[in-house]
Amino acid sequence: MAEAGRAARPSFLRSRVVSAQGEPERVVVLDFGAQYNQLIARRVRECGVYSEILPHTTPAARLRELAPRGVILSGGPASVYEEGAPRCDPGVFELGVPVLGICYGMQLMAMMLGGEVAPGRRREYGKTSLHVLDSGDLFHGLEGNLTCWMSHGDIVATPPPGFEAAATSDSTSVAAMADAERRLYGVQFHPEVVHTPWGMEIFRNFLFRICGCEGRWTMASFVGEAVAAIREQTRDGLVICGLSGGVDSAVAAVLLQRAVGDRLTCIFVDHGLLREGEAEQVVSTFGEHFHMNLVHAKPEDRFLDKLKGVTDPERKRRIIGEEFVAVFEEEAARIGQVEFLAQGTIYPDVIESGSETAARIKSHHNVAGLPDVMKLELVEPLRNLFKDEVRRLGEELDLPEEIVWRQPFPGPGLAVRILGETTRQRLDTLRQADAIVLDEIRRAGLIRSIWQSFAVLAPVRSVGVMGDARTYGDLIIVRAVESEDAMTAHWVHLPYDVLERISSRVSNEVAGVNRVVYDISSKPPATIEWE
Repeated sequence: MAEAGRAARPSFLRSRVVSAQGEPERVVVLDFGAQYNQLIARRVRECGVYSEILPHTTPAARLRELAPRGVILSGGPASVYEEGAPRCDPGVFELGVPVLGICYGMQLMAMMLGGEVAPGRRREYGKTSLHVLDSGDLFHGLEGNLTCWMSHGDIVATPPPGFEAAATSDSTSVAAMADAERRLYGVQFHPEVVHTPWGMEIFRNFLFRICGCEGRWTMASFVGEAVAAIREQTRDGLVICGLSGGVDSAVAAVLLQRAVGDRLTCIFVDHGLLREGEAEQVVSTFGEHFHMNLVHAKPEDRFLDKLKGVTDPERKRRIIGEEFVAVFEEEAARIGQVEFLAQGTIYPDVIESGSETAARIKSHHNVAGLPDVMKLELVEPLRNLFKDEVRRLGEELDLPEEIVWRQPFPGPGLAVRILGETTRQRLDTLRQADAIVLDEIRRAGLIRSIWQSFAVLAPVRSVGVMGDARTYGDLIIVRAVESEDAMTAHWVHLPYDVLERISSRVSNEVAGVNRVVYDISSKPPATIEWE
């Protein structure tokens, strides 16, 4: 078997993405560490142009090889004048392609090209009035007075030579700047967030009017390129795929089957941390309906033994990730000379596990939970896709609706929805409560409009009264959020009658539970999962 560490992971579609008509069309986003800068890439893709996030340290020579139509400099938490603040290769501005700087990206552009950046007299956070001075190019078709979303303390005090202010705000005279001749632009606000309601027009103007893109990137073109990339990487080697039954691993498995056929074996690890009825559904759908080579591994006792006494969530995730890989390798040894391990890793998994400049939010078992050295080379065809793109890809691959629109479920399963130690008894309690939550959400017709809805078992017991007797029972937390890509999320205003039915059923049907509460935290500041 080939030895491969995590650094050997392929980046699918890098240098390979083509539009539907076969002509290269890509925009590169340079990452300066803003936790949600991937929203920039998402907005570009929504315009039908493939976008790729690369480290801010990417050399200009590498960018020239990629031949992007444009470059976007993301926001970031640093101040450009601080020692050690991240910078890009100065050659980025000499590539001859349009460049758009956003927030920190605009300040960096200003400083590197001879302008002045300084602390503002007053910080701007939240909704801000914007006054457009130049309605050409970047602000084409927009009104003169707009509301945007700001989040900065520094300002561009003086634009670089050749630049003019394109917009102002009440606190800064340079809220946007432009050098139309060199096609270099900067905006202090954040067009990528929904709080700038006309932000998509900025991206459309940049992509179509300035970069000359045509917006022809589709999931159909992705399928062809991904299949080709998988075949190129795997050659004639045998591939195993971790299949959980969730939309990510399901789409990855079907895409892999299209690429390698019978060289693929899917391994379903029934670790005892799944939702009610999940194992049966996976075996039926993929083994019987899709006729895949499916191995149903059942190492439940092994996982629970490893988790005994473990309460730290990061330790849980790492233990589960390592056991997953161990099971895969053991099953691979039984199959034969397997060289590749395929996973349904998607971009939010990657960004939340930390990047070169972004902080780690939590480790995902299929990213930072993997051991540093593995015997199998990773194949991750969905690594650069957002969740909504994965769903569209699933529809393109003709997966059934109940799979495509299944709510996301964490790789470590119910273990990270049990706060504290994971035991068989606590799993049974949570599994029953979670099934009730999902059942009531389906009955209310809300399953498609809610991103995730689930139950959490807290390490808290409280006093209650049942049948005129005192109880000291478990606490169940109900969580329901709406989101576009899991990078931000808002709690759902569930109807009171739905909440009442959930509470009543959980308290009456789940032994040992006497209290149900509803989580009304959004992301940020919270995360979607509790661990």
